[in-house]
Amino acid sequence: MKNIDRFAVTEDQLRALVAEGLRHGGDWCDLYFEDTVYSDFLLRDSEVNSAGYHIDYGCGIRVLKGEKTGYAYSESTAFDELLKAARSAAAIACVASSAEQPAFRSGTPDLRRNDCYPVRLGWNGADSCVFSDFLKKIEAGIRSRESRTLKVIGMLSWSMSEILMYNSLGELTSDSRPLGSISVQVIFRQEERIETTNVSRSLRAGAEMICDDVAEDLISRAVRNVDQLFEARRPKGGQMPVVMGAGASGILLHEAMGHAFEADFNRKGQSVFAGKMGSRICRKGINIIDDGTLAASRGSCNFDDEGVPGQKTYMVTDGILTSYLHDRISAWSYGVAPTGNGRRESFRYNPIPRMRATYMESGCDGSVQDLIASVKKGIFVDQFANGQVKIGEGDFTFYVKSGALIENGRLTMPVKDINIIGNGPQALADIEAVASDLKIDESTWTCGKEQSVAVSCGIPSVLVGNLTVGGE
Repeated sequence: MKNIDRFAVTEDQLRALVAEGLRHGGDWCDLYFEDTVYSDFLLRDSEVNSAGYHIDYGCGIRVLKGEKTGYAYSESTAFDELLKAARSAAAIACVASSAEQPAFRSGTPDLRRNDCYPVRLGWNGADSCVFSDFLKKIEAGIRSRESRTLKVIGMLSWSMSEILMYNSLGELTSDSRPLGSISVQVIFRQEERIETTNVSRSLRAGAEMICDDVAEDLISRAVRNVDQLFEARRPKGGQMPVVMGAGASGILLHEAMGHAFEADFNRKGQSVFAGKMGSRICRKGINIIDDGTLAASRGSCNFDDEGVPGQKTYMVTDGILTSYLHDRISAWSYGVAPTGNGRRESFRYNPIPRMRATYMESGCDGSVQDLIASVKKGIFVDQFANGQVKIGEGDFTFYVKSGALIENGRLTMPVKDINIIGNGPQALADIEAVASDLKIDESTWTCGKEQSVAVSCGIPSVLVGNLTVGGE
């Protein structure tokens, strides 16, 4: 296995480290080696005037004993330093631990292991001048199409992570993870009024994504709704139907519902869905998925950060809650196989249940135009900005970045400065129609649950019968 040489360890040393972690009575030990190279380029004032290069290298060692977790890491993979980390993790886990832990056994499902990261051109082999020219091309395209452009700020970043994992079951796994991201912020001015838009694209792919098609996508999205930005007004608020557009609206699904399906929240009784496995939580025909197998998706993983193969997990099947999102700990607790959702920010962090690419499957209730036509008075939204969610209660508030009034089945005035307020389980129950236009949004979504990890989200257009719209 190639990454053993990268980290200058042998299989005998891996076994010895695990044995040291278990020497004081631990139930489980795993090792997570990481070598990540990160680079970025920043365009500001029409020039690429900033660039960075960073290397993150080290190993995290976890020991479990009963309900206790010991975790330690080393920024060196010298064997003596790793031994110290293993002893530290064991000391933390095994002090005064008397709780019983379900028997640790192989929970790795036997899945076909596809490569989700199609790389045709390695990032390290690409000429940095290409990145600079690419950002300049995007700015030039935006300025040529929109005379109200005041400023363009562009960021291109890429990383390549080499991962090696080993555990006390003797499972040895490696993964090579690329990630490329382009983010563009555009500031527009019309007379004395200023408006801003942000667009981005992020893929687990190689430098081949720096191409004309991606540039055109970013340029066209950046200038698409400038008129609406300046025409938008704050409408009257109240309770009303809301049509959520396909794609980026999936962030509400991620935040308001997806987190509540993560098994650690349910195992601790902190989620509104705790104890509801097998219950109907929304109408028939609705399927909600967390998927680690989408090719090139920002949230995909060949293996999660515990060495479990990436897979496609139906959390809701035909309206029934059928699975939580499990890491190894919660899977053992529930007596099920892990779902490949054990993720961490880096080797410095302990893995916990996290989402990957979370989305709702297409329905059969027509098009987004059909959904809009069915609403006499309501709101259409297609982009959300930052929001707040209470996992325990399921209550959420999201700021609407882009939307419009629906009046007598037609989109009328563009709207701004409004919030969508509701409850996740209730919003699920209130979904009246699901269109056939599922879109996975490929923006630079990052989830922050104690740690930051790359995720994806998506949704078809859906009609929620009743939500609170905070307006005038």
